[in-house]
Amino acid sequence: MRPLKKALQEHELIVLRVMGEWYDLDLTGEDKAACVRELAEALAELDFAQEILYLGPEEAAAIQTLVQGNGRSPVATFERIHGEVRMMGPGALEREEPWFDPISAVESLWYRGYVYRGFDETAEGMIEFYYLPDELLAKLPQPEKPKVIKETAVPAKKPKASKAKPVSPAQPIQPEPTARPEPAEGAVPTLTPVPEPNRYTPTNSSAVDDLTTLLALAQRTSLRREALDLLNQLLLNPDTDRRSLLVNLAREMGMLREVDGGIRPTRTAVAWLTKSREAQLRDLMDAWSSSGWNDLCHTPGLSCEGDQWRNDPILARTALLDALPQTPDWYRLSDLISHLKQNDPDFQRPDGNYDTWYVRDEAQDSYLTGIESWDLVEGRLLAFLVQGPLFWLGLAEVAVLGPHTLFRLTDRALEWLASTPPATEEITTPILVQPDATILAAHNANRHHRFQVARISEPQPVAPGKPYSYQITPASLKQAREEGIEPDRILTFLQEASERPLPASTKRGIERWRERGVEGRLETAVILRVRDATILETLRTNAKTRAFIDESLGELAATVRLENWQPLREAAAQLGLLLDSTVQ
Repeated sequence: MRPLKKALQEHELIVLRVMGEWYDLDLTGEDKAACVRELAEALAELDFAQEILYLGPEEAAAIQTLVQGNGRSPVATFERIHGEVRMMGPGALEREEPWFDPISAVESLWYRGYVYRGFDETAEGMIEFYYLPDELLAKLPQPEKPKVIKETAVPAKKPKASKAKPVSPAQPIQPEPTARPEPAEGAVPTLTPVPEPNRYTPTNSSAVDDLTTLLALAQRTSLRREALDLLNQLLLNPDTDRRSLLVNLAREMGMLREVDGGIRPTRTAVAWLTKSREAQLRDLMDAWSSSGWNDLCHTPGLSCEGDQWRNDPILARTALLDALPQTPDWYRLSDLISHLKQNDPDFQRPDGNYDTWYVRDEAQDSYLTGIESWDLVEGRLLAFLVQGPLFWLGLAEVAVLGPHTLFRLTDRALEWLASTPPATEEITTPILVQPDATILAAHNANRHHRFQVARISEPQPVAPGKPYSYQITPASLKQAREEGIEPDRILTFLQEASERPLPASTKRGIERWRERGVEGRLETAVILRVRDATILETLRTNAKTRAFIDESLGELAATVRLENWQPLREAAAQLGLLLDSTVQ
């Protein structure tokens, strides 16, 4: 990080003199530059490797930690393992003389001139490190990287069909504690496959289908707040965090753009809709791996609060993807979490500081700080990454076996991790236009066709195992025309996308609307019936009730809008007229 001279310049003159006494240097003058020069020369001439042999085991371990980190270690991480250095000004140093009674191995090394502190620029920003100066680090042998035997490569052929039975989607994620014993110090932890479970939660590619639905609804409604009420009925998986992820990915991929009061699809969305299902999923995987969507803030049981701290979600994803065993076997999720806790505990906090984030445990209503909260923050996050985004994007399947959550990567995930191009061919099913002006689109229908269908018709609630259903109505035809889609173009599209002649009734209905507009309307209303025509006349003319009476249905009946029946009943009671009601 820094040469000796630059490192020594950071110290107070009194500290330089203390260091000099270790090397029989008389640094009593006031010339700090001269003291730095003499001390740097003395330290540079040390047989540093030999000096370490005479250190105590704790001091030697601290040096070894720095060597393994290429000469440096984040301050918080290093102090958590080896202790701290009390930072003092010149006056306090003269009074306390901490070099006579160091409180830690690090403080002992500090006043011998072996270990220093300083900030350095990293990919994650400026981080403060403890470090060995360049001249001292160069005198030590660099450790050999451990040879980790990775699991066998992904087989070229798909594994034999599983005998495990799929079950319905799992309940809300419950983070599993990393209860398994950690590997002994110095051991290289490995993930051991477990027997195949009898039942599991299969993954699917419905993220593509639901994003298509979201893009179509954005085209019709700009996804304004009032339109969000429709989503639970239209999405195969209405989970709000999953929906948030899909919308965020679509925006980052340039498929959605800001408009007044909402967002609308772009030409990029149309290009994505025309791709094969596997290519569409691959685009979502690639986008998620570099997305700014904050997985930590969507982790069940955690609440991220305050705006004085930031975390980088890409760090956690990168650590997870690097640690995933690239085989189709089943593994315990707790083993994966323990593996990362042992080998890369600071994967999302490169500075090793566990006291600056405001993450609250919702169940306990308390903030989680310190390394002792690792399982409740980092552990929960890793569990969510597997059971949430990896599962949602078709990359992992999960199972529950006794107290353990199991997972395995899908063939799709293994191909993605191996950078194998996705399949570009896909067999699709044409849409089906029915005589009652409904349109059915199967799960494997062309997504671009379904998007276009949604522009000219009204979507109906989805039902598991059933095709998507849309209803052509005067309102949907009117909205299509406002977007520049004329009836003749609609008829041409429907015939081409269905690959068959249109039902005569549906074709005639669209043509009649083109020529005559709305020819009938269905409304929800309450019928008011009276025994005597004078009663209805009174209600029509009285100032308290007349606003609630709508269209007459003869002398003894009239319609009342659904929202007005209760106000009418209350107003009539004030006139001494009690109205019976069967309205629920």
